[in-house]
Parts: sequence; C-alpha cells; structure tokens
Amino acid sequence: MQALKVSGLSKSFGGREAVRAVSFAVSTGQAVAFLGPNGAGKSTTLRMIAGFLEPDAGEAEIAGASIITARSAAQRSLGYLAEGAPLYLDLSVRAFLGFLARTHGLSAAATKDAIARVAQDAGIAEVMGARIETLSKGYRRRVALAGALVHDPAVLVLDEPTDGLDPNQKVAMRSLIRRMAETKAILISTHQLDEVEAMCSRVVLIDRGIIVTDTTRTELAARTPGGRLEDAFHALTQMERAA
Repeated sequence: MQALKVSGLSKSFGGREAVRAVSFAVSTGQAVAFLGPNGAGKSTTLRMIAGFLEPDAGEAEIAGASIITARSAAQRSLGYLAEGAPLYLDLSVRAFLGFLARTHGLSAAATKDAIARVAQDAGIAEVMGARIETLSKGYRRRVALAGALVHDPAVLVLDEPTDGLDPNQKVAMRSLIRRMAETKAILISTHQLDEVEAMCSRVVLIDRGIIVTDTTRTELAARTPGGRLEDAFHALTQMERAA
C-alpha cells in the first residue's frame, strides 16, 4: 500500500524553482532515504508534504487523504519531525506530549497510554518531569520525535532524525526506525550516508529541485566501481550540476 504518494510537487521562490514536479511514493513497510546536497529542495518538499508550505502545483496524499483538499485528515495520519523542530520550552516533557496528544483528539486514557509508549520508544522516560528548556540538544531531539509519534501515525517524515544525538543514542534511534518501518511508511532526509545504509532499503535522490534517481540502496551503490553509496551520491549530484 502506498501510504505516502507525492505527485508533481513544485514550488518557486522569487522566480527561482526550488522544487520541480517531484513525484515518488513510499509504501507501508518501507524506510526510504530522501537525499540531496544543500539547497537541492529536500526541506521544501518535506514542508509541502506536511502541509506547512503551499505548493505551486502538484499533490501529496497521506494514507489516501490529500494534503491540499483534506489537510486535517492527512495530518492526522502523519508524524513530522522537522529539522530544528520547535518545542514549548517552558513546559515539562509530559505536559508537552499531553498537549500534542490532545490536539490529535486522543482521549485522556489514550493520551496516558500514548505518552507511556513514546517515552519508552524515544528513550525519554527519565526526563518526563523535566522542563524542556533544561534538556540537552539530544534529549530535545528525542522529545520532538516522541511528539511526532504520540498519535501513532501511519506515515513518518523525519528530517535529520539523529541530529544532536550521541553515538549510543544514534544506535538506539536507528533501531527504533527500523522497527517502526515494519508497520509504517517512513521518509528520512539526512546528510549522514551511514544512516541510509543502517536504516533504508531505497533512495530517492534530489538535486536542483528534480529527482535524479529513485532506486534501491544497493543498486545505487553498485553504480560506482567501489560500490560505495557516498561515491554514487557525489557522482550523480555533480553530474546533475554540470548538466
């Protein structure tokens, strides 16, 4: 099942085309890497998928609901972890997650269960009573992830999910994402190619606002003599920039 379907998304800023007719899909049971160099159009595309930025053209469907014509329904099925995700720093972690659960319409009992679940998954059980402003960058990132998971969405869009995490936390995050990918559709934007190898089976590569390739991770790596994903990424984006 194609839980996330992106069709012809386009966006321009001041006459510059940031994203041009981007199309791809992510099925339930997949973790797909969304890669590209800085300025390639990744974050713009993710923000349009999440409904935070209006596209000039195109469509995104989340669990069958249009982000254009049925935005509330689409967002109920989406967990979005933005890069530098905003947090209410004056709230405790528990209060913040409770607030998000209520905005998604969870009952009091369901909220309690959801908070317990995401606290365990995100590894934040020991800081639930702490004010967010007192937490380290790594803990804040995990709190933001817990917020994206609290309503148990069918689709996850994760922008740099391990940013600010220490090596042990990164290992735990990768393990969690692999486990969630068994039952969800997950799109991951990252600059860390080792994370792609650890979590994703497929790669969608964007450069200058267009999709350069959409293929399996192993097939992409095999395009270079050394079979390294980093070399393939470099070759394809450099080729596109030279075109």
